[in-house]
Amino acid sequence: MPATSSASATPPTPGVELAALLADRELGLRALTGAGERAPAVAVHAVHASEMADPSPYLLGGELLLTAGAQLEADADAYVARLVAAGAAALGFGVAPVYEEVPPELAAACARHGLPLLEVPPRTPFTAVARTVWRLMAEARTRELRRVTEAQQSLAAAAARPDPVPALLRRLAATLGGHATLLPAGGQDPGRDAGQGTGQAATRHAGRDLPPEAAGALAALLTRVGAPGGPATATDAAAGWQLTAYPLGGEGQVLGVAVPDRTPGDHAITAIAAVLLTLLTTHRPAGTEAGALTRLLLGGSPAEALGPGPWHVVHARGTGDPQALAAALGTVLVDARGEEVRLLAEREPGPLPGWRLGVSAPAGPGALAGAEAQARRALRRAEAARAPLARHTAGGLDALLDPAEALTHARELLAPLAPEQVRTLRAWLAHHGSWDRTAAALGVHRNTVRQRVARCTALLGRDLDDPDTRMELWFALRTLDRQDNSPVT
Repeated sequence: MPATSSASATPPTPGVELAALLADRELGLRALTGAGERAPAVAVHAVHASEMADPSPYLLGGELLLTAGAQLEADADAYVARLVAAGAAALGFGVAPVYEEVPPELAAACARHGLPLLEVPPRTPFTAVARTVWRLMAEARTRELRRVTEAQQSLAAAAARPDPVPALLRRLAATLGGHATLLPAGGQDPGRDAGQGTGQAATRHAGRDLPPEAAGALAALLTRVGAPGGPATATDAAAGWQLTAYPLGGEGQVLGVAVPDRTPGDHAITAIAAVLLTLLTTHRPAGTEAGALTRLLLGGSPAEALGPGPWHVVHARGTGDPQALAAALGTVLVDARGEEVRLLAEREPGPLPGWRLGVSAPAGPGALAGAEAQARRALRRAEAARAPLARHTAGGLDALLDPAEALTHARELLAPLAPEQVRTLRAWLAHHGSWDRTAAALGVHRNTVRQRVARCTALLGRDLDDPDTRMELWFALRTLDRQDNSPVT
């Protein structure tokens, strides 16, 4: 079954191949087992040194475990079996001072279980091995970031060609070293023959041909993602190929890619292509966002540059790729420069894996400033409730209060507090008085939160354990937030 995810399962930084460590002459490592065909395919994502008899509970997977065997059990087979079960990438054994050579029974156990075993010479400190791994990982990440940057430039250039969609698909497939498919809205046959048609309705392909099993799995994935209510993204694997599908906008079009080996930068590159394809293929009655941006830069106003809408302002927090989020919402209007990702979308979003969203009420181009404040408040409610999504709701108690009187009362009530104390109080109330959750939200120690809240209690002269006091303070804070986020007239 294909697995759905908002981000690639591949670690964000490429691992270091064992072959690279073995090639470093300064380390002097020697492969005792796993030095054959498998060694180059084994990637190390971390280094962990331990002399425990059973270090497996402390492994996350992908580690090169370094040991001198100080607590090595008599049953070497059980020791190695636990390491393999914990996902260790390889075992490095340091000879001297405990052992003058790698124990033969340990080498035999590693050979039986397929765990690569490296001999670390006496002159090589374990810290030197760790530093080499970190250095190689940093170099690999730099290369991957450069690759993504170059891919972004080449994809943008392809999108500017007279035949932008086929050119972009060809460039994407070449960059990934694999295959790319664009399935139109309502498409049923993602096979190679479907691409022979003309016009927007034809399925388009580029890149390497897929074996039948992988082609069938990709077709099923595209159909699943393109169906109404389908997932934001979906992944699968077949016949040695890694498959991913991305929906484009809200019109049922789907981008599918297949690569023989997925790298950390592939997701970002494909997300960029998905955004560009959304811009190129989505039908818009008032022109493209590129035209809107051009009109704005030439002296127009935002209201004149955008279509009539209605528009939804979205504020988001999460660990996923902002460009992939934008593609899932069918928009290229995204600002990911701050702690929160801000988007402007024509369709109302639903919950998305890996993200917490705050969504404004539908608004026209001239009311986006108010919608911005709505989305920001909605996101705070979503975070306080640990909900995947919160929408702006009109009415309620706020509608019963006179805005001017509420603002005056809020300013008088909170006047004794400094800005940092107001920020802490807001977070503490939003997290229902939880010291740990407030500390995590503010990025400080829980004792710091306790000290600040105690100072707020003294300055306000109020009992913050009283629910009536908490409610009054919360409404005062929300009133000030509305004032701070209101448009200047």
